Amino acid sequence: MALCPGTSFFAVVVLVPAAQPRNRETANLSNMRFERETVNASDYIDKASSYVLSLCSVKPNRRTGSPGNRKATDFFASIVHQYRYEVDTTSFECLDYVSGEASLGSDGKAFEIHTSPYSLGCDISAELVTVSSIEELESSICEGKILLMKGAICAEQLMPKGFVFYNPDHHQRIYALLERKKPAGIITATEKKPEQVGALYPFPLIVDGDFDIPVVYCRDTVGADIAERKGDIFQLKIDSHRLASRVNNVIARKNPKGPEKIVVTAHIDAYENTPGASDNASGTAVLLLLAEMLSDYQGAACLEIAAFNGEDHYSVGGQMDYLNRYGQEFKNIKMAINIDDVGYRKGRSAYSFYDCSPELQQRAEISFKDFEGLVSGPQWFNGDHMIFVQSGVSCLAFTSDKISELMATVTHTPLDTPDIVDPRKLVELAVALSSFIRQF
Repeated sequence: MALCPGTSFFAVVVLVPAAQPRNRETANLSNMRFERETVNASDYIDKASSYVLSLCSVKPNRRTGSPGNRKATDFFASIVHQYRYEVDTTSFECLDYVSGEASLGSDGKAFEIHTSPYSLGCDISAELVTVSSIEELESSICEGKILLMKGAICAEQLMPKGFVFYNPDHHQRIYALLERKKPAGIITATEKKPEQVGALYPFPLIVDGDFDIPVVYCRDTVGADIAERKGDIFQLKIDSHRLASRVNNVIARKNPKGPEKIVVTAHIDAYENTPGASDNASGTAVLLLLAEMLSDYQGAACLEIAAFNGEDHYSVGGQMDYLNRYGQEFKNIKMAINIDDVGYRKGRSAYSFYDCSPELQQRAEISFKDFEGLVSGPQWFNGDHMIFVQSGVSCLAFTSDKISELMATVTHTPLDTPDIVDPRKLVELAVALSSFIRQF
């Protein structure tokens, strides 16, 4: 059932053993009923709020590789341990960075720029060369110079060089040309692209720890001013360096020897310099609620609750580590469920299906129809569920039905704060998923 207007409580579908018909019990509005245990709904709502606040308060943030990120994964592991899950926190290598000030100037005029994440540092003085297309880059002579990239060549944020899931030929060609042309430093001037990078403006065209030319970014309007000084001598200084780090996913399991697996995922990391409340403390909080609600799970399948680490990191290290260590088990995954950007104070949680059988889809839709805060939505392809989809695993994915608004106004900015997340909606989604998963 859905959240009752004006209260903090809601009725829940109670599942009975499969040999009996499923009954709907209308619980007292001051309680939620799970099997034989009755729990005050406000307890879960308080926990959801506390989880989001805790995840958003780590310092400096939850950027993969940072001290705050490790605090977040330690926090998650400590919670699921309480509910007697088998917990795997095996670490893997990743790259972090420290970035200070960046400056760009020419003939006494300064221009506002930002250091691209994972850029190398530099202190150079060189002639400015500008390009606005791949063809212009191909014909340019920019070795040892400062290269300004603007216009069409900056229309899409470049996939990192080593990104294995999606890497268009023209992105690879731009990287290859830059490395062959050898500019001393690069400035990228970018427009607003909420459908690609959220509300971040300007956005860094290049976010790649495997790219070794210093790079900064600026607004397209600033780029236009810089371009007027083509051929002039510019001074570019970047205070930045890379750090080797180790991080981990948190994989919690019930019945680990089950012949099939049900996997529920959310990414625990956040984009640089954002609290990451909606993206994705919200989904992580749902995992923690679900871990408690399913702590007595006795189904035949292995239940796996996975906090992935690195969805917003250029290397997607959490996905890669999971594939490397558990890829051989994908054939045993009955279904995967991914949760990202849920609980927005506006709208509802939207679910979508990927390679699901008609039977599984129907089963889910029947289960979710009792929850007013859930609605069927369009597919989306830029989340952790894609590692399962690309391997032919049946998947469900949950996000806000207002995701376009979030992307345009909040995502990947400091505005992604806990006050935009409604903890009641997180509890409702956790209850819906608990009810659904108990059918298996």
